[in-house]
Amino acid sequence: MSDTNAPWLIVGLGNPGPGYAANRHNVGFMVADLLAERIGGSFKRAGKAQAQALEGRIGAPGPSNRRVILAKPMSYMNLSGGPVTALRDFYKVPTSNIVAVHDELDIDYGTLRLKLGGGDNGHNGLKSMTKAMGPDYHRVRFGIGRPPGRMQVADFVLKDFSSAERKELDYFVDRAADAVECLVIDGLERAQGTYNS
Repeated sequence: MSDTNAPWLIVGLGNPGPGYAANRHNVGFMVADLLAERIGGSFKRAGKAQAQALEGRIGAPGPSNRRVILAKPMSYMNLSGGPVTALRDFYKVPTSNIVAVHDELDIDYGTLRLKLGGGDNGHNGLKSMTKAMGPDYHRVRFGIGRPPGRMQVADFVLKDFSSAERKELDYFVDRAADAVECLVIDGLERAQGTYNS
């Protein structure tokens, strides 16, 4: 159960640098950037944590309003656990108030699945986070589908979305940002009922 007074830490997973910006593996960064735009702030280097962060509030003014820290680890994906743990400790966020937004191979493109805890399903960002702080954080899983033919998974996730996928990408990123807001404001059950398509 989440502590309603504690802040939420929303972590978009990805790889830093312009060469990775449009990769499938960076969809977590895309969602974090959209949430930052909605809050009306910009990311800044977060103290000693190897991350960019932004503090703000999500939700209409009133009791349902939540304090959030949006973050993008500036380590590579497979080292995400260190920056996330540093942010968690600095902002005093309970692990149950952490949300990782990440790409998911085993779900069709654009499909969302929200859950609390579980395995890492071979995702190196989740593997690193779980190793650093245990599995009991929320995940917003953004489907990218499986690689075509014999393409290696590593090649697939580090490629940009196809031109066909890009036609709908903004819509799906927008929906994922809505799902994060719903999770933080209304709780996991409501968010799953609405967004687990």
